[in-house]
Amino acid sequence: MASYSVLDVTPTDDAWLPDYLPTANARVAAHGGKYIARTTSHEQVEGETQKAGFRIIVEWPSKEAAQAFMADEAYAPHLAARTVGSVSHHYLIESKDDLA
Repeated sequence: MASYSVLDVTPTDDAWLPDYLPTANARVAAHGGKYIARTTSHEQVEGETQKAGFRIIVEWPSKEAAQAFMADEAYAPHLAARTVGSVSHHYLIESKDDLA
């Protein structure tokens, strides 16, 4: 079953970005992921205002593929750099309808 990573990432120091992007791109692809959106063009239409620099959506072939990406040793130092250099929230959402 497909899963989606939904992230909001607000850089507090963008020094990590140049090294992060090529590695993240390669590791996402290696785990079967596909970027659906990576953009600063977003508009909040509901709820309490939350600021985010980037909104990112990645489609994964499975929850396990997303988890393997997050555990990838080649990605680990870049994840650590993003964590230090941003305020980030990452949600892993399974492609199913629990309310149907």
